[in-house]
Amino acid sequence: MAAAAASSNTIALAAAKPLTKAPTPTVFNGLAFSVNNLTPRPLAARHVNGAALAAKMVSSAPAVTLPASLDFNTSIFKKEKISLAGHDEYIVKGGRDLFHLLPDAFKGIKQIGVIGWGSQGPAQAQNLRDSLAEAKSDIVVKIGLRKGSSSFNEARAAGFSEENGTLGDIWDTISGSDLVLLLISDAAQADSYEKIFSHMKPGSILGLSHGFLLGHLQSLGIDFPKHFSVIAVCPKGMGPSVRRLYVQGKEINGAGINSSFAVHQDVDGRATDIALAWSVALGSPFTFATTLEMEYRSDIFGERGILLGAVHGIVESLFRRYTENGMSEDLAYKNTVESITGIISKIISTKGMLAVYNSLSEDEKREFETAYSASYYPCMEILYECYEDVASCSEIRSVVLAGRRFYEKEGLPAFPMGKIDQTRMWKVGQRVRSTRPAGDLGPLYPFTAGVYVALMMAQIEILRKKGHSYSEIINESVIESVDSLNPFMHARGVSFMVDNCSTTARLGSRKWAPRFDYILTQQALVAVDSGAPTNRDLISNFLSDPVHGAIEVCAELRPTVDISVPPDADFVRPELRQSGN
Repeated sequence: MAAAAASSNTIALAAAKPLTKAPTPTVFNGLAFSVNNLTPRPLAARHVNGAALAAKMVSSAPAVTLPASLDFNTSIFKKEKISLAGHDEYIVKGGRDLFHLLPDAFKGIKQIGVIGWGSQGPAQAQNLRDSLAEAKSDIVVKIGLRKGSSSFNEARAAGFSEENGTLGDIWDTISGSDLVLLLISDAAQADSYEKIFSHMKPGSILGLSHGFLLGHLQSLGIDFPKHFSVIAVCPKGMGPSVRRLYVQGKEINGAGINSSFAVHQDVDGRATDIALAWSVALGSPFTFATTLEMEYRSDIFGERGILLGAVHGIVESLFRRYTENGMSEDLAYKNTVESITGIISKIISTKGMLAVYNSLSEDEKREFETAYSASYYPCMEILYECYEDVASCSEIRSVVLAGRRFYEKEGLPAFPMGKIDQTRMWKVGQRVRSTRPAGDLGPLYPFTAGVYVALMMAQIEILRKKGHSYSEIINESVIESVDSLNPFMHARGVSFMVDNCSTTARLGSRKWAPRFDYILTQQALVAVDSGAPTNRDLISNFLSDPVHGAIEVCAELRPTVDISVPPDADFVRPELRQSGN
């Protein structure tokens, strides 16, 4: 292709033939999906054509039945009802003007032990400490680390010390704390839970920021001991985002990352108010209820999907396609990674997915629709498999076993995760970012936008059919992506995030990204090149999906501060920085 044509927005369709033949998008491996619950049934049982079934699947969003436990009572904070796509849900709005309520909400808590200094530990410990200080509370926030940990220096640099009783040994900290926030890696929790439980004092509270440990216990057929309460507050963003927005929001009554909360067991009736206080102290703009099981399902699934794994896969696939069809490497990188992590994320964050589509010209809308139509069901196929692997605890077992392979055992060598940032695409990314003007969000490339939005909508549909609340769906599939992870990826690249986020997410991205890459290359892009017509019912139902109205409601609760991530932002996990891995 001529160099002049390489910059055209139509290059994604290079070599495409006239639209002549439609694929059957609802059939995978000889099975057709039922309309209501994504359960595969024999193809012979299907009595509607593919387009009609596709339209019915997307448009007939199920009546999401929320478990009774998702309603909650609080004697300290104001519970508010919001309506999302016709479903009433309950939230607590945050803000620094609520910090004066923290001493009452944390009544009976003298020490909060923050265990670990990885992704969430530094952010949560500092936010809690600062919020409690502003509330003039004498509650001690103490960091607990294993003896000899190189993270002691990181914690000291953040203002914690052995001298004032805010830094110490992990086991002493657990046994001396009334609220223990267990923020070590998922694999470490799985290997250490028995000793952790044995050090929890009766009547204390175990706090989690991820439901992974419950999933691990369920895979073993056991549950938490009954002598302490178990709660969760789960920020819908990585630790550096939690801290950065908290600091940025000091002048506007708060800004931060939304959180879900769960009460798994409550031994003395204090668990709900303490969980909400924890979330408010972190700076959460709003806090919504979930269950610990639904949290780990949506979170682990989301990491492998729109949050990291799938994004990694689709940009690899599209970069390869664009360059093979004659686009320059720099432009191909801008039209994939820069487009998704920059302008597309910005538009979705502030105006929603429909605004991405409505920002395009008529010709660009047709290109978006072609990409969306071809990509939606291939993305859904991998997402569906991934969700069920998580729900069955298969993915959890995979993470635990992988963590054990990081060390020598059984006469076999250690296999820690290596870096991915030395391949051609990511070297191009370094070059592009080095010359990028300040504030440049990249081009709104319609084909890339169509693939990305199809992925987002497919993930939303899986979670919706699996019974998750709209608050959880939107935060896990939209807000966490465009307001937390993507801005950091725009600053440093997708590969940097894959190399430096939580261990569970890093493992998941490496495992699932190739699946999204391959299915898009082998099915979606082949369908485009073979002239498959756009599924008009699928597009129509995207444009009218009730999730858009729900996203608008959540956007109204969004802080007015956008996260600011400078190009040299340092959010490498301390243990990775120190090990050089």
